[in-house]
Amino acid sequence: MAPVARFRSVVLDCSDPLALAGFYAALVGGTPRAEEDDWVVLEVPDGPRLAFNREPGHEPPAWPRDGGNAQQVHLDLDAGATWEEVDVAHARVVALGARPLDLAEREEKDFQVYADPAGHPFCLCRIGHP
Repeated sequence: MAPVARFRSVVLDCSDPLALAGFYAALVGGTPRAEEDDWVVLEVPDGPRLAFNREPGHEPPAWPRDGGNAQQVHLDLDAGATWEEVDVAHARVVALGARPLDLAEREEKDFQVYADPAGHPFCLCRIGHP
């Protein structure tokens, strides 16, 4: 059966689309392009398109997920095959403005949870490469 539609974007609501697009551009590559004052697109090299929508009353998702304003959506990012590579990625994302949410997941599940500058959760994952 043919698909109904073609994947276009992952869209993140935030209060400052250009700033959040800049954060993700530094994280995964690409150049943010403001299509309107309240809409910025990031074409990720070899990845999905990310878009950022201005939401004046944006409230960051809650972490840990304890009801209320739960995480809603998150991104999993491959940070490398070793914990040494993940540690380098950790230092870089924190320097870019990310906030660690749950580093304990690392040993149990091979990922660490962070919040981007607008509060959206994302994970740095340790993934082996063939």
